[in-house]
Amino acid sequence: MIAGESRNAVRIVAFVLALFVGKNAYGQEYAIGADVSFLRQAEQNGAVFKENGTAKPVLEILKDHGYNWIRLRLFHSPADLPNNLTYTIAEAKDAKKLGFRFLLDFHYADDWADPGKQPIPKAWVGESHAQLVQSVFEYTRDTIAAFRDAGVPPDMVQIGNEITNGMLWPDGRLPENWDHFAELVSAGIRGVDAGRGQGRRPTIMIHIERSCDVEATKNFFDRLNSYGVSYDVIGQSYYPWWHGDLNDLRRNLDFMAKTYNKDIIVVEAAYNWRPGNYRNKPAPFPESPEGQRSFLDELDRAVRATPGGHGKGVFWWEPAVQGDLAVRGFFDQQGNVLPVITAFDRYSRR
Repeated sequence: MIAGESRNAVRIVAFVLALFVGKNAYGQEYAIGADVSFLRQAEQNGAVFKENGTAKPVLEILKDHGYNWIRLRLFHSPADLPNNLTYTIAEAKDAKKLGFRFLLDFHYADDWADPGKQPIPKAWVGESHAQLVQSVFEYTRDTIAAFRDAGVPPDMVQIGNEITNGMLWPDGRLPENWDHFAELVSAGIRGVDAGRGQGRRPTIMIHIERSCDVEATKNFFDRLNSYGVSYDVIGQSYYPWWHGDLNDLRRNLDFMAKTYNKDIIVVEAAYNWRPGNYRNKPAPFPESPEGQRSFLDELDRAVRATPGGHGKGVFWWEPAVQGDLAVRGFFDQQGNVLPVITAFDRYSRR
């Protein structure tokens, strides 16, 4: 092969690789993740987290123990919570400096959005359906562009948070408004593409919270797929005291992988390190530091055993959470990291 032909061959290969990478920033990496949306606030407020008795930034602790992804929630215009655009970009910068990949969780609300509530942002109250579709598109586009311009584009994006019952109620509430809901989700996905410019396309996740319920999962994704919505990954929340035992989860992982041929991530999971959720019923694992570690071990095994290699990760919610929910975090009352941090040590580079 002469020099010119060789250069052309290299260009062709590079072009093909660029197309592949540009389609999907996610690839085949298994996500060992943590939602750290409150971490920056906690550390700014003086919370001190320690490993082996020595103060250490939480992101460094996670990185040293095999974690490779973070998840950050975003509210439209929060009044009391810190998770606005400026705060979230700063958190993303902290994580990207350490080499983490980044999942952005759009709530499309000013406060918590979940199966029991999906409030419309105050800025959009009173808009018609067509106006809401446009607002979702423009807001998503401008947000993704802001992360891009800050040098921290998300690697994955959730279009809504736990949207089993829809989003932007009442306009996109399910089951009565499937047409509206599908248009809102599609508008968010179009916004991601418009905002990324020439950058790589983030992986698109659709996130529900029926991890142990095959029938509800089937009903949701069969209907969503009938609208031709284009997404890459199924996200499920798994809190065993609400959703079911690990055998139920395994059955649904098997169902989702074989039925939809999509990658699946348990994008929210947690377990207590002291008694909290199993005071009046038997616990699948002791609510203790050792039981918390055992829970994460078994959850990880279940996800990795998903047929077809479609189990692609586990995210903990949240390692550094404060207040009453600290019992689900990774740190004890003195700020010392708990045994759960070692669950992925076998995958770390140390």
